[in-house]
Amino acid sequence: MTHKILSITFAFALLIGSPITMQASEGFEAIENEFQNVSISVSESVLHISGANGQVLQIYNVAGVCLMRVKIDSQDKRYELNYPKGCYIIKVGKTVRKISIR
Repeated sequence: MTHKILSITFAFALLIGSPITMQASEGFEAIENEFQNVSISVSESVLHISGANGQVLQIYNVAGVCLMRVKIDSQDKRYELNYPKGCYIIKVGKTVRKISIR
């Protein structure tokens, strides 16, 4: 008898229960992929950067200490690096390169 009452109650709950409706959101977030044509080169102690107008140049030593931070104001820029011989990390915007001053 208890089994019949539970079965009827369960069936009744299924019939009366309101269905849950979900709607998928069709909105999407566009991630803008900025393709950078930044060119970084070094000759002797002169750093040459092209294609980075308006971006920030950061120079770090191998210990991670920021030695220089400057905003690049033209498409083609040269910087005289008066640092001791060694390896340095150059970051221009999202572009990162390792250079060696000899």
